[in-house]
Formats: sequence, C-alpha cells, structure tokens
Amino acid sequence: MPAPQKKILFCLAGAFSFVCALGAAAAVGTQLWVRGSILCTTGALLVNASGPELEKFIGEIQYGLFHGQRVRQCGLGGRPFQFSFFPDLLKIIPASIHVSVILFCTVLIIFTLVGMGFFLYNAFGSPYETLHGPVGLYLWSFISCSCGCLIMILFSSEVKIHHLSEKIANFKEKTFTFKTHSERFADSFWIILACSLVHFLNALLIRLAGFEFPFSKPKDSGTATGAADLMY
Repeated sequence: MPAPQKKILFCLAGAFSFVCALGAAAAVGTQLWVRGSILCTTGALLVNASGPELEKFIGEIQYGLFHGQRVRQCGLGGRPFQFSFFPDLLKIIPASIHVSVILFCTVLIIFTLVGMGFFLYNAFGSPYETLHGPVGLYLWSFISCSCGCLIMILFSSEVKIHHLSEKIANFKEKTFTFKTHSERFADSFWIILACSLVHFLNALLIRLAGFEFPFSKPKDSGTATGAADLMY
C-alpha cells in the first residue's frame, strides 16, 4: 500500500483511539452504568398490592462505578437517596471485583492513549523498534480490547451474579426489604463495548495497511531456494 494511504489509515486509527479514550473516561465518571427498578416487597405484602397498586411500591435505581441514586417507594411517595461506593458500600459489595473493574478502566484509558500516540508515530515518524512498529500497534490494540472485554465480564458478574442492585437497595434498611424488579445496563456500559469494538477495528486497519498479524507465518521462499542451491 502506498505511504500516503498508510498515513491516512494510521491517522484514522489514532483518531478512533482518542475518541475511545475520551468516551471511556467520561463513562467512568458517570452513574449511567445500570438502571433499574426496585420493588418494596414488605410494603406490597402488607397491603396485598397487585396490578396498578403495585406501582406505588416500585422505586428506581441507577448507579455507576463510584456513586448512584435510588428512589425509595413504599406507598408514601418517592424518597430519593444518594449513595457512594467508597467507603459506604465496601462492606456489602464484592469489593475485589468492583476495584478490578475500576483498575481495568484505568488501564483501558492509558493504553488507548498510548496506542493513539504510536499510531500517530507510525503515520508521521520512522519507527525502528518492534514495539514502535506494526507489532506494537497490534499489541496496544489487543491489550485495550482485552481490557474492555474484562470490564464488561467483571461488571456483568458483579451486577447479575452477586445481585449488586439488591444489595444497594437494601443498604441501611431495617424495616423494609427490597427486590430487583427490572434491571438493564445503561449508556456507559455500552460505551465500553463500543471501545472494545473500535480497538478490534483498529487491528483490522493495521492489517489493511499491509502489515501481517504478529503470529502469522509468512512463506519463507528464501530458505527453500537456499536448500535447492546446496543440492547443486
């Protein structure tokens, strides 16, 4: 591929990486990772609520990696309540998984920026070492994509397997018991998925620029020719 087209592809990949870094940084700071509704089972059982009456006992919850908000509905109107994970909820949540999610988000942002720098370096500079050249670009893209996948896997397990929403809803509750009524991942979670897909796309752009994948085995015609020459 001609050099100008390679520069365009590398610049495009660098721009994608920069957008991903900004998106991931914005996603980490928001509380739009999970949205759902919580049912006050104690209040609903006391009045034997059903049908339209049950809506008076369904509140809302949304949270991110650091803070969130829930609206407590027990038949007497909504009561909003703000909460933060550090240090309030550390005793009731799987802290190791939650900290790992934050750690991998940080690694994702850092390596995305590193990848952006090396894409631009390959576009306008003269790379001379392995990690500065195409192999390095594959490496940064692979690490960033893997971090994004790990973030989604760990956070999904924290929410679904460890019932994070219910634990938050029942935090400091002594009279009423809450149960998750509905739950879905919100915008910030899908931003991380989009970042992972973009890093995979960057790897395809590197291949489109004419560079083989690191573990591919090109045909070594020189060895076969040399062996044939020794026979004569």
